[in-house]
Formats: sequence, structure tokens, C-alpha cells
Amino acid sequence: MLQSGAQEKISEVIEQDIWGAIKDFWEFVLFTYDVKDGASVETIKITVGLIFMVVISFVLTSILLRVLRSFIFGKLLDEDKMKFISIFKFVKYIIYLVVILITLSTAGIDITVVLTASAVLFVGVGLALQELFQDIIGGIFIIIDKSLLVGDIIEVDGRVGRVFEIKLRTTRALTRDDKVMVIPNHKFISDTIYNYTQNHKTTREAVKVGVAYGSDTQLVRQVLLECAKEQKGVLKTPEPFVLFEDFGDSALQFGLHFYISDSFVDPKVKSELRFNIDKKFRLNNITIPFPQRDVHMFYPKSNPEDTGEADE
Repeated sequence: MLQSGAQEKISEVIEQDIWGAIKDFWEFVLFTYDVKDGASVETIKITVGLIFMVVISFVLTSILLRVLRSFIFGKLLDEDKMKFISIFKFVKYIIYLVVILITLSTAGIDITVVLTASAVLFVGVGLALQELFQDIIGGIFIIIDKSLLVGDIIEVDGRVGRVFEIKLRTTRALTRDDKVMVIPNHKFISDTIYNYTQNHKTTREAVKVGVAYGSDTQLVRQVLLECAKEQKGVLKTPEPFVLFEDFGDSALQFGLHFYISDSFVDPKVKSELRFNIDKKFRLNNITIPFPQRDVHMFYPKSNPEDTGEADE
């Protein structure tokens, strides 16, 4: 009898004192928040237990996401890894939001009331961040349809750059003068963007030159092709070619067309070509004319009245 009474007393102390204290701490209200739902008012209580549940849910979700990321990341190609990271960040935020809502619902909070009360706030935030959302959607489209890859050479607003990073909101490219160009992703949806390397790395470039009327056009063609064949960086296949483009006002217009494998450095290749063309034209007595204009002056005959002479 004494032993059973002692056991009952111990269990009573555990239930009432220890578990009771833990329960009181768990249900301790940190603050309350009143939400109007039509004519009624819903009181939301933020307790210590709710905070613990949110923290634990975040920790467990983070661990699962890291494991999932490592598993998928290890099976991707190098060129797809950066794009996967950008998508994964966006998905992670959505998952965290869903986890918060599920945790609140599990704790007995009516989520519909919270969402209804926050509807006006969400609309305001959506309008304020409209361009941000466009950038995010643009980033998702870029990553999914592979319209842009790291290493592509693009032209945006007249500036050429090599893409080195694609994020969910912006794309970063290095220009030819070693400056970083940050491009909002919505530009790739709404604007016309030139991608020099979308289909392949080889691009066709051209150098224009004019020669004086009376020049030997076959010799001009031969000299231009020689310059292209001697130039480092110009591909042998496909072969360079020359077009007689037009009879200009003061010169015969030619275009030397050639192919290169790196459009990012084409200004340097074109510059070296022009130096060589000027040198060989001088050696072959081919003149590059400058614009000329002939001005003809007509003077009207003088009027006798203007000279002060009068008829007698």
C-alpha cells in the first residue's frame, strides 16, 4: 500500500509539476494580434510553442533541401549547375512559405483569416515589386528554355559582353573593356537581344574599305584575301570572301568578310586587318580616297541699274 501510494504521488508530481510547467511554458503567449474577418474579430496568439514549431520546421526543411540539392547537383553538367542554383533558390523560398503556412495551420491558426487580412498588403507589395517579379519570371524562362547560357556573347543596348553569371533576377556579363554589365532579366523577354553564340561559336565579321575610281578591282580583291589569310584569329574554313558592295560617291566600296571563333575579341582582329590592308594597299599603289566635293560657283550677270548706269 505504501509503495503504491508513493508511486501515485510521484506520477502526480510529474504530471502536475513538471509536465504542467512545460505545458505552461509551451502555451505562454508572447503577444496577440487581432484580425477582422467581416463583422467578427479573430485573435491570433503567438506562443512559445508556435515559435519553437516554426524554428524546428525551418531546420528540418533546410536539412532536407540541402540533401536534395546535393543529390541533384551532383548529377548535373557543369553548364547547368549555375542555372539549377538559381531555380533552387526560388523553389526554396516557396517551400519555406508553404512550411510556415502548414505550421500555423497545425498550431490551430486559421490561415484563411490571415491571408484575407493580408490581401490588401499583398496587392500593394505586388504593384511595388512588379518589375522585380518580371525579372524573376524572365530568369525562370531563360533557365528553362536555355535561350541564354554562361559563356554566350550578347549585345544589349549597343554594348557587347560575355555572360559569366545567370541569376534569378539579373544576368551579369563582362564587356570588352572589362566592365561588368548587370542586365535585368525582363529585358530578355521584352527587348531584342543579339546572341552571337546561340547556335554556334563561329560568327561572320566584315571590314569595309573604299578604293579610288580607276583602281584594279581584281587586284583589290586579291590583296584583301591575302590580308585575311595572314591574319591570326581568322578561320581558314569557312574561307574569307570579298564583296564589291557599291559604287560610292568618291570610292569603290568593298567588304572583306571572314569568320572567327571568338566574337568577343573581334575589334582587335579588325584593327590588325585594317593595319595590314593599309600597308599592302600602299605597296600595291592602291589609293584609299577621302571624300571629295566639287563646288561650282555661278555668278549672275550684273544689271546696269545695279552699277548706277542709266539709259540715255
